[in-house]
Amino acid sequence: MAGNPGKDAASRRFQYAAESTELARQVQLMKNPLLSSRFVVALLPLLVLLLANCTQAANESTGAHEDALKGLEYRLVGPWRGGRVTAVAGVPEDPNLYYMGATGGGVWKTINAGTTWENISDGDFKVGTIGAVSVAASDPNVIYVGTGEAPIRGVTTSHGDGVWKSTDAGASWKHMGLEKAGQIAKIQIHPTNPDIALVAVQGQIWGPSDERGVYRTTDGGLSWKQVLQVGPETGATDLVMDPSNPRILYAGMWHHGRTPWYIKSGSTEGGIFKSTDGGDTWNKLEGGLPEMIGKIGIAISGSNPEGVYAIIEAEHEKGGLWRSDDAGNTWELVNDHRALHTRAWYYIHMAADPLDENTIYVLNTALYKSIDAGKTWTVIDTPHGDHHDHWINPEDSNNMISGNDGGATVTFDGGKTWSSIMNQPTAQFYRVATDNVVPFRIYGGQQDNSTVAIASRSLDGGIGVSDYYAVGGGESAHVAFDPDNPRLVYAGSINGTLTEYDRDTELTRVIIPYPEMMFGKDAKNLRYRTNWNTPVAASPHDWSTIYYGTQYVLKSTDRGATWTAISPDLTRNDPEKQGRNGGPLTPENVGAEYYNTLFYIVESPHEAGTIWAGADDGYLHITRDGGENWQNVSPPHKGKYSNEAYINAIEVSPHDPATAYVAVAGYKLNDFSPYIYKTSDYGKSWKRLDKGLPADTFVRVVREDPSQKGLLYAGTEAGMFVSYDDGANWRSMKLNLPPVPITDLNIRHDSLVVATQGRSYWVLDDLFVVRQAQQAESDKLRVFAPGTVTMLQSAGGADDFEGSNPESGVPVYYQLPTDADSVKIEIFDNSGALLRTYSSEETDFDRCRVANKDPRSPFELKFPAKSAGLNKWTWNYHSENLHCIEDVKIFAGFGGPSVLPGDYRMKVTAGDQSAETPFTLVADPRLTASPAEMQEWAERSQETADMLDQVLRRLGEIRKSRTQIESLMADYPDNAELQAAGKSAVAAIQAWDAQINQPLHQT
Repeated sequence: MAGNPGKDAASRRFQYAAESTELARQVQLMKNPLLSSRFVVALLPLLVLLLANCTQAANESTGAHEDALKGLEYRLVGPWRGGRVTAVAGVPEDPNLYYMGATGGGVWKTINAGTTWENISDGDFKVGTIGAVSVAASDPNVIYVGTGEAPIRGVTTSHGDGVWKSTDAGASWKHMGLEKAGQIAKIQIHPTNPDIALVAVQGQIWGPSDERGVYRTTDGGLSWKQVLQVGPETGATDLVMDPSNPRILYAGMWHHGRTPWYIKSGSTEGGIFKSTDGGDTWNKLEGGLPEMIGKIGIAISGSNPEGVYAIIEAEHEKGGLWRSDDAGNTWELVNDHRALHTRAWYYIHMAADPLDENTIYVLNTALYKSIDAGKTWTVIDTPHGDHHDHWINPEDSNNMISGNDGGATVTFDGGKTWSSIMNQPTAQFYRVATDNVVPFRIYGGQQDNSTVAIASRSLDGGIGVSDYYAVGGGESAHVAFDPDNPRLVYAGSINGTLTEYDRDTELTRVIIPYPEMMFGKDAKNLRYRTNWNTPVAASPHDWSTIYYGTQYVLKSTDRGATWTAISPDLTRNDPEKQGRNGGPLTPENVGAEYYNTLFYIVESPHEAGTIWAGADDGYLHITRDGGENWQNVSPPHKGKYSNEAYINAIEVSPHDPATAYVAVAGYKLNDFSPYIYKTSDYGKSWKRLDKGLPADTFVRVVREDPSQKGLLYAGTEAGMFVSYDDGANWRSMKLNLPPVPITDLNIRHDSLVVATQGRSYWVLDDLFVVRQAQQAESDKLRVFAPGTVTMLQSAGGADDFEGSNPESGVPVYYQLPTDADSVKIEIFDNSGALLRTYSSEETDFDRCRVANKDPRSPFELKFPAKSAGLNKWTWNYHSENLHCIEDVKIFAGFGGPSVLPGDYRMKVTAGDQSAETPFTLVADPRLTASPAEMQEWAERSQETADMLDQVLRRLGEIRKSRTQIESLMADYPDNAELQAAGKSAVAAIQAWDAQINQPLHQT
């Protein structure tokens, strides 16, 4: 009987498909036993390790001053360890919401009670120094911020630029004037009308100013009226509003000023002033208060507005905590303990419990608390000391936020426990040095904290706490060592501190040239006068030789056991500027105002014995014979008010021994102009270089690029600048840096390391782009040559509170003259063979990769950018990807094997334009494998890749066969023979698939 020809044909196709699939499998197993499922399954872990795919990511362009650099980004290294905070505020109705103002770091916000902080001022504010933050009680979306921190430190205080305001809880900001205010200490907002606010203007630090006093706005900051003015040397250091009556105000007026050698505090002009009409008129309070008054802090408890507290700097036995029980008419000294009002210029602030008039806090080195109206005190433990601001929730006095030299922290139990300070990258660093290891480390001293040696990139995740450690010395340290073998580290600090830290033993040894207690002494009576930021340097010709700066250059060749002065006094040595460091009320004399001291020392890297030494009084000397003879080669500096400006940094040109660049800082003389001087003849003549720098932005440091003569980088009070013509013209190189003062710069391994005064350390990788930016032609496609790239592997992404690593791979920077329809990037080896191709258009491989997305490590599919300007891509050292099939659960990716060190070429094509450049890969210097071993590894990796590629292709083919079989079975459900054969074939295919793919694996 004749059969059904259609059914018979289908059956034959089914049988043929099943037989051919099985035959193909058997043939492959006979031909290549390595493809057996058992062997593949056993090899999978090794294969995955060898061929882990690295997801590519293109960096988005960031705002930059120059289009040629658009796309470059600075990278925050850290540490994520809090720095100085002088302003804090909370929102009573939301106990998870707080704000802090860092000194250099800007304004930050937390919505989870200090668990995490987010900066909300970057991109709007022009400065990062914050003196006051105030949230409107009637509308918590309204925030007023005063810039310029009030505790006027001599080295790490910046001047502000007035008042900023937000009406959307910090999402956006508008500048509201008072540009010349200098330092703003407090802001009070009317409790029911946020358009009414009063600002306590403390004034400029370094000179008198008519702007000092109290200002009021009634139109939300559109206009201001100076409602209290005492004199050009007396500013408002505190401002308190009666919690029960906003018309009643108290202002602490402080007669003060600073010079590099003296802190002036106190006069009969200062005192407590009161207004009962919202600031229209003011009366100075007496009622038993001292006639000679310095800095003042005021507090009122909402439970009894008649009770007013004041912590007052005054004459002996009159300073301390005062209280009035009749709204300021009469006063009584409650407690004169020195701990409450010591070092008044830096502290002297108070807070009163809003619910208990007898509970008060005084902010000083410690956080002091009294529950009996100031008669007795206890110390509240906090994560850090040196307290400057304190906010108490008026609805729950156990809920507080403290601002101190370690950051801002929140408590809900009255200070028994606090949130962390290890989540705020607001550290202030005085200086920076780097070693030459791989990856290199960054060294410096953090204000009111330890020194730090932190990895420039981490080998395990982001750059976290485990990636840095202290190296002796202290907060203001210069750090010196042999960069090739940084085992012994020499670090200074305040009061002449000098130590040697042994990295191998972790022991620290004190090597002060002449141990002497400096506290309370006049500089003229010390054997060695040392600056707060005392210079320490090591000889680049003999790293065991150390130089130390006092008024002399001291030298040691035996690790600090003995010291020899190799210079005379290299300062102006003016005894009138070496006496009491403060008055008329409180002498300072803790070292910060010691004057006529050396501030910077550097030995020429070209010539042994050629040493430059700069002083804090403007003198610059050089010796060409190791100290036998010195010449005064000071630049012909003519400042606005004095010629004694700091020699803040000296850069000996890496290209010419006779050339040096000097950054002269006159800010302590009330002169904020930029001063950069250059000599090309060892200081015999000088040229000033400041064209293009803002007129009110002083310069702290200049460095010359070691690879390109005349390419200069300048760190200023207002950020980064670059010059391509040896300082003749400067342009901004801010890029994505926050608005923060730059204190020092260092160049290492093709990276620019930036020390900031309030935002920790940053690194600008890929300096080759900066070097070549001037050569780019805007109308042509351009590829930047990366030169030599060290094959360091990625350490992974950063978690919370960690610095970020650079992308692992070869940075591919290309500049497009216009937007492109498509972009293709190709990598070739030295023979011209194509190794890798990237496309801006989605491919089948890309779609397959997305389909295999692993929820444990989700990645975002990105492509080379097509937009005009500078763009970046990264090649991860891997050759072309393997074949991709969907639903492969065991593999994290499909990347090809890594290439070997050697010479390569990259080519970028956009439309009908293309450009290419050669580059070289060198091995990670930490590797011990020989070239032959590396070659063997590469060959085995390629064999493995080829085998994996075959496995994936065969798996794809057999899955296709399974689909065909299942389709036939669906077409002929009644064919018993076909169904039986089909089930057997599908089961065999699934069994093999399961051994390769492990479908039971769950994530």
